[in-house]
Amino acid sequence: MSSRNSHAAAEATHLWLDGVSFAFGERRVLTDVSFTVPAGDRVGLIGENGAGKTTLLRIIAGRLEPSAGTFGAVAPGRAPEIGLLHQEPPFAPSDTVGEAVESAIAPARRALASIARLGTAIEQDPESTRAAAAYASALETADRLGAWQVEAKISAMLAGLKLSEIPLDRPTRTLSGGQQARLALAWLLLREPDVLLLDEPTNHLDDAAAAHLAAVLSAWRGPVLMASHDRAFLDECATSLVDLDPSAVPHSRSDPLVQDGPGSGIGVTRFTGTYTDYLAFRRSARQQWERQYRDEQAELARLRAAVKDQQTVGHADWKPRTEVRMAQKFYADRNAKTVSRRVNDARSRLRRLEESQVRKPPAELEFRGLPTDPRTTAGSGPVLIATDVHVTGRLRPTSVRISRGEKWLITGANGAGKSTLLLVLAGRLEPSSGQVARVGRERIGLLSQTLHLPDPRGRGAHRTAVETYTDLVGLERARRIPLRTFGLVAGRDENRPIAQLSVGQQRRLSLAALLANPPEILLLDEPTNHFSLSLVSALESAVAAYPGTVVIASHDRWLRARWSGQSLALPQ
Repeated sequence: MSSRNSHAAAEATHLWLDGVSFAFGERRVLTDVSFTVPAGDRVGLIGENGAGKTTLLRIIAGRLEPSAGTFGAVAPGRAPEIGLLHQEPPFAPSDTVGEAVESAIAPARRALASIARLGTAIEQDPESTRAAAAYASALETADRLGAWQVEAKISAMLAGLKLSEIPLDRPTRTLSGGQQARLALAWLLLREPDVLLLDEPTNHLDDAAAAHLAAVLSAWRGPVLMASHDRAFLDECATSLVDLDPSAVPHSRSDPLVQDGPGSGIGVTRFTGTYTDYLAFRRSARQQWERQYRDEQAELARLRAAVKDQQTVGHADWKPRTEVRMAQKFYADRNAKTVSRRVNDARSRLRRLEESQVRKPPAELEFRGLPTDPRTTAGSGPVLIATDVHVTGRLRPTSVRISRGEKWLITGANGAGKSTLLLVLAGRLEPSSGQVARVGRERIGLLSQTLHLPDPRGRGAHRTAVETYTDLVGLERARRIPLRTFGLVAGRDENRPIAQLSVGQQRRLSLAALLANPPEILLLDEPTNHFSLSLVSALESAVAAYPGTVVIASHDRWLRARWSGQSLALPQ
């Protein structure tokens, strides 16, 4: 990194949010979100798909207006620049790679030009205080932007993100999706904004590129807020975590301090530590919540029964030995007072517990596993045989023999052709040379990175998730196997327009449609991208039990480290 962020500036630059809320129509997405990101902090933004991570980043970047609350960034002596990495590239499709890079470092170029121009002005009029002040300001700007090291920065950034081999005169519209995503990341990092907002920055990065990004961020002196599902990256890079789905621990129904905290669906959970530590914390807190709720409900039932039954003390038909009226009244009054005291005590305890009891732990969205259709288990032997398949410019000659029921992981650097190989195996792309033999009549299903949600009835953006699922699988199958079968889309989201669903939610919808008629051969392209962290773990566990054949293409280091099946590493 350059000296663009001085230590003095770093101490003053920070991002803050106070009570930020947002809703799509009547659906609440964010409620009372408050936290700060000081300079030098790298905060990982986590939560279930649809919890509002991308929405929050877009609010901070000024792309959306919050329903309530305030937010801002502070930089020393100037209006701060906020940079957002998101799905739309910051350069025009007609731009070349070189033009895109130049647009990123344009402020640094302008600062150097200002220094040269003002230097000439000072030579011509050495007594001009205005020129001297402008020259000092230009020097400060150039230093802050690292303008004198800009060529070295460009070279290091393009090499680190595996873009250096792309000709600078190549139009950006001809780049692959992964190359465009990496160029957009390079553009933003070269721009060096005061506040850095990253939405899934590692989705298209291999190990080396992810390591380069981590190194850049570790030296970044401004605030960094990053939404990510990359578990290994969060473990390595995040200095703290903010969970937008704060349902890990119990809260009281009456205590306003607790009600705004974790477990309420309001606010956020801030956790200082690694993602691995946070997983353990969440599991422990959930178990504590469930245990406390169970114990309180048992105590409530006991107290309600006590209030109902404790109307008398001792034997109801007991009479004092003497029939004297005074004695009868004495014992009756004593019995009534004892009953009243006990009943009132029970009612008081019941009222206090009803007011302070924790709410029932909400049902967590839980992937219910891959189907076990018996058709996927028949027979043995090879089902896919690829022999020297080659796709010009996308996949080097590759051979692989995949047998029925095997689980394969395809790995490789960016551009090695992982997605291309899956398309070839699925029969959706013809190789330039070589051949693929598909043995038997096994059906092949592919979850690709590119979302494809056809709209045969032309309902457009108003089409709901369940209507889209019906379009994908057919009315009869949708009735037999409803969307809720898989636990991939929350019940509250089934009737929401798909335009309001996050990318992760739409991808889970695609997976549900694929599994409604489970293929004998299941191909998954980067299945951990855009999926929530909990669902990714459940999906990984389910793959091993799937009776059919599974082939996964992934750069996910967490997944690779725990893989126990066959693997194929593609050469660069």
